[in-house]
Amino acid sequence: QVQLVESGGGLVQAGGSLRLSCAASGRTLSSYGMAWFRQAPGLEREFVAAIRWTGGTYYADSVKGRFTISRDNAKNTVLLQMNSLKTEDTTVYHCTAVPGTVAGLRDHDQYTYWGRGTQVTVSS
Repeated sequence: QVQLVESGGGLVQAGGSLRLSCAASGRTLSSYGMAWFRQAPGLEREFVAAIRWTGGTYYADSVKGRFTISRDNAKNTVLLQMNSLKTEDTTVYHCTAVPGTVAGLRDHDQYTYWGRGTQVTVSS
């Protein structure tokens, strides 16, 4: 089993930055694909960014150029640096993991383990 715990959310003004962190325990993440999704109440989980165990990264069009996903295998952590935040980025962000390589990194059904999420609120 893998336990994922997100941190780093909070309240920030539009144009500001936040860095989300996802700490894993139970397994070493070096061979896992990792991703961030976000979910507003009543809506489906929306893909934000993913990073393969090989290091390849993928982004939703809505965050490309503003967000950066990275991983620190030594610390068993995945980060999401969010810059130039917009009010529409406001929601709960979830970290997720899947062992090995999957084809559909943008599909939340592909992932095995999920964190409870961290709230990001961007004010105008």
